[in-house]
Amino acid sequence: MSKLELYFRLVRLDKPIGTVLLLWPTLAALWLASGGVPDWKLLLIFSLGTFLMRSAGCAVNDYADQDFDKHVKRTAERPITSGRVSGKEALAIAAGLALLAFLLIQPLNALVKQLSVAALIIAGTYPYFKRFFAIPQAYLGIAFGFGMPMAFAAVQGTVPAVAWLLLLGNVFWAVAYDTEYAMVDRDDDLKIGIKTSAITFGRFDVAAIMLCYGVHLAILLLVGQHFGLGWPFLLGMAIAAGCAVYHYFLIRGRERAPCFAAFRHNNYLGAAVFAGIVLDYALR
Repeated sequence: MSKLELYFRLVRLDKPIGTVLLLWPTLAALWLASGGVPDWKLLLIFSLGTFLMRSAGCAVNDYADQDFDKHVKRTAERPITSGRVSGKEALAIAAGLALLAFLLIQPLNALVKQLSVAALIIAGTYPYFKRFFAIPQAYLGIAFGFGMPMAFAAVQGTVPAVAWLLLLGNVFWAVAYDTEYAMVDRDDDLKIGIKTSAITFGRFDVAAIMLCYGVHLAILLLVGQHFGLGWPFLLGMAIAAGCAVYHYFLIRGRERAPCFAAFRHNNYLGAAVFAGIVLDYALR
């Protein structure tokens, strides 16, 4: 495998699911903030920025977890853990990607730039929360959803309360889908001492996931009501709820492959919510 291929694997270009899990809520916030007519330049900036920051976050995560990943079957062959990419290379790539993301937002207002600093700190410190925080997935939800207040800041020059409510909803969604992901590695994580929500929730893991889905969708309904969204949005929400129910049947047996499939299927849940918002504004 060439160095370039290894770098692609380091930043997960071969696994885009993480990027879309950031992208759907960010784009939804951009649509809501702009009343359904987002500026194409903002669409481009936030789409590319989401990709760059997720890629940088993956490099930092693998650097932080290199000593843990070797004990987990699924991650033992990652580029840093396997010794094919050095820690210095990973940090240099992460810094370069973060710099590109920061350059992207230079045309935007000062508030967006201030929030981007907070977003960078959150993304960079997330991997270390697994050492001591019982539910690091909640912190991940903040990292994955911070594009939402940034989108409102870019469009409106301020971050209204509803934007923070959206971010809170994203935290519950992230806890749901990343607990499904953590259930895949639970046995390995118990051995090496990493804290995850799958371990913290224990035998209540499935119930906790479904509760988090419920809270996430309830918050989205409140947001939809705030913006006066109608039946197209509710249709998208119904499809998203159907996705959550489908996930229950996948994860209730707690088997690795179905749990991972449920995690990946969250792409459709996020897409359904976003499509409902877009369609609602398009039909007005």
